[in-house]
Amino acid sequence: MASKVEIEDTFAEAFPMLASRILITAANEEWARIAARTATGFASSIIMSPAEAGVEGPLVPPEKTPDGRPGVYIQIYHRTGHELKAQLISRIGQCILTCPTTAAFDAMPHPRKMLRIGASIRMFGDGYEKKDKLGDRTIWRIPVMEGEFIIEHKFGIRRCVAGGNFLVMAEDQASALKGAMQAVKAMEKIEGVVLTFPGGICRSGSKVGSMKYKLPASTNHPFCPVLKGVVPDSKVPDGVKSIYEIVFNGITTEVVKKATAVGVRAAAEVEGVKKISAVNFGGKLGPFQISLKEALESLK
Repeated sequence: MASKVEIEDTFAEAFPMLASRILITAANEEWARIAARTATGFASSIIMSPAEAGVEGPLVPPEKTPDGRPGVYIQIYHRTGHELKAQLISRIGQCILTCPTTAAFDAMPHPRKMLRIGASIRMFGDGYEKKDKLGDRTIWRIPVMEGEFIIEHKFGIRRCVAGGNFLVMAEDQASALKGAMQAVKAMEKIEGVVLTFPGGICRSGSKVGSMKYKLPASTNHPFCPVLKGVVPDSKVPDGVKSIYEIVFNGITTEVVKKATAVGVRAAAEVEGVKKISAVNFGGKLGPFQISLKEALESLK
């Protein structure tokens, strides 16, 4: 990590959300990833999207999947179990069932509740579906024109961690974007973490509420470089012309902490990056405080 980059002694404020973790397998990695990307579309932030969702970066090798085929993990988040169940049925039914060669299995470790997702989607089989066993898993075999779509009977959900974040502050847009991209590249190697924004990067960081309009969130004006010298509470350092926010969710606080550390370290290696900070609201948003410096220390 470049010594000239300031790592602010602050914390990211994360919060609990209900989540499901799905293993999508397919005939090859390409089709598994196509299904994963499609099923996690329009899900960057629960602020305005129907869910938060993302693809875990590492490929799951065939020897670690129930059907011996390559796979990809996805995570889907929502505020309530009812809303999460609706999203699971919609996204699996419309985006995974329809995709060539895929199957869908539960992959949530230590679930707190099991939802009968496969039991709902199996009705697409119009009475021709069959309940079966695959190892120790209860599955449904649903006839489709290609052959069969296999889906697990129940999918687990539990409270996971949403809203991990840090800010990449740089002397220009090119440097800030390169730093953010390097951070994402490093974080995508970690199992259990998803980056839900386009390319894992958010340029429109938001604050809770709005000072002028009736909105649940609005532009985080203290971190907008074009407003430096305009607003009295600007937090943009001198010499910084562009800022990107990396926002991510994870299965546990430990995985979010690890993602923070590797992402911050990668971004700080980029020439032109001046400072790494994080967004918090003094504990008003969520109970999880991920310290940037403590996360970095944990890697040593």
